[in-house]
Amino acid sequence: MLTDQQRIDVRRFCGYPVFGGVPVQAFGQRFFTWYGTLEFRISNLDPNEEGVLISNYLSNLYPLEQAIAGAGGNLDTQEAAVWKHNPRELDDRIRLYDWWRRALCDFLGVPPGPNFHAAGAGVSVVV
Repeated sequence: MLTDQQRIDVRRFCGYPVFGGVPVQAFGQRFFTWYGTLEFRISNLDPNEEGVLISNYLSNLYPLEQAIAGAGGNLDTQEAAVWKHNPRELDDRIRLYDWWRRALCDFLGVPPGPNFHAAGAGVSVVV
């Protein structure tokens, strides 16, 4: 069974907003059809599926997310001795992270949620 933290991270990686501790009437993520599907799926995983989710997806997503934050350490240096900064490092890291996030959504059979913003996407349309 997934821990509460793993469940939160799956929702977050899939682009769905926080669940919260108090039911809210008339709005919020509880009214997204796919949010309910995601909740059902992560609550009813086969033990082997849960193993794949943890060992393949979560174990890769955590370090990729941290690497994005860590890329900020290189933003102030263009070149040092023989080392040259990859000017696309941050975009490349975000793109790889988003690829894994999308793969997680595919594994769980849900579309990316409303908070999923792919690298380079500057516009979100809410209908």
